[in-house]
Amino acid sequence: MPEKVLLAYSGGLDTSCILKWLLEKGYEVICFMADVGQQEDFEAARQKALKIGASDVVIKDLKEEFASKYIWPAIQMGLIYEQRYLLGTSLARPCISVGLVEVAKERGAKYISHGATGKGNDQVRFELNCFALFPTVKIIAPWRDPEFCARFQGRQDLLEYAKANGIPVSATPKAPWSTDANCMHISYESGILEDPLQVAPENLYELTKDPLSAPQKPYNIEPFEILDFLNELGGKYGVGRIDIVENRFVGLKSRGIYETPGCTILYTAHQDLELYCLDREVFRTKSVLKDRMSDYVYNGFWFSPEADYCRKCLEISQELVNGKAVIQVLPGYTRAIARESVNGLYNQELVSMDVHGNYSPMDATGFIAINSVRITEYSRAFGDYK
Repeated sequence: MPEKVLLAYSGGLDTSCILKWLLEKGYEVICFMADVGQQEDFEAARQKALKIGASDVVIKDLKEEFASKYIWPAIQMGLIYEQRYLLGTSLARPCISVGLVEVAKERGAKYISHGATGKGNDQVRFELNCFALFPTVKIIAPWRDPEFCARFQGRQDLLEYAKANGIPVSATPKAPWSTDANCMHISYESGILEDPLQVAPENLYELTKDPLSAPQKPYNIEPFEILDFLNELGGKYGVGRIDIVENRFVGLKSRGIYETPGCTILYTAHQDLELYCLDREVFRTKSVLKDRMSDYVYNGFWFSPEADYCRKCLEISQELVNGKAVIQVLPGYTRAIARESVNGLYNQELVSMDVHGNYSPMDATGFIAINSVRITEYSRAFGDYK
């Protein structure tokens, strides 16, 4: 009996060639596809895999799980990597890994294979997640296999192999960049985008309009509306586009372009309510933990003791964050324009310039005196500030 391999399959050139290569190696290959909201012809991919020689193709609908267990908690925790990236790809990886491992165990597959590049983050994310969920699993990573890499130097070698083995190849010319999509975002990298001086062509973007051609009339919304609607609305206004050079976990800097319209709107609303409801020091402590958790998610440590610890602390910080934020969507950006909450710490009477309330302005004299000690002592020791 041949050993079973569960292959994370996309239907594209790379994983189709990997499927054939694994079959040549004598494995029985079951293909796995995860529906996390990408616009994909899953049935066509299924038929393609079966034609190549897969013994079965398992397609799991993980959209609801992705939204409820990963996207919403990430918004609640305020996760954002290097102050800009809302982690759309990173968050999908543990969700997909859970599905992969479930199927591998159900089918008795000791091996899991993927088509992630040896230079990227996804190899780390998938494998760390799989090891956390299935410690005895064995990973086959062709793009780190010396024999595979010697045989396939690049796309042209894959195309020739596909032609020789009757693997269907799309007649549509390949875009000069790679794309990863789900219901949270679309990311673009590689190809012409590897040059950081190359301005991304406007036809690259699929979700969002150029903010310069977006409607000029603002649109006010409340953040309970569904993500699909927010993606459509934010896309219309060109919201959620970023073009960044980021630090990969493997030590390389890489350029990525991301479209995350819906979650950008939700992030704006949630951040506004946090500032309204959270104590100042809790907010600052939460901001530190949020940055650490963002790193863990980006680097593939969603399933780890440190992430569990951070998650629990961040959940505690959110116990009193609720309410309503009115978000205005404008060309290229969003802003909060009104908010209310039964847990808001804003005290209109206390802050009013027209009412003293329970605040005594005279107390500020001692407050200033105590805080000035450090400054005056520094000046005494090192001289006046220039």
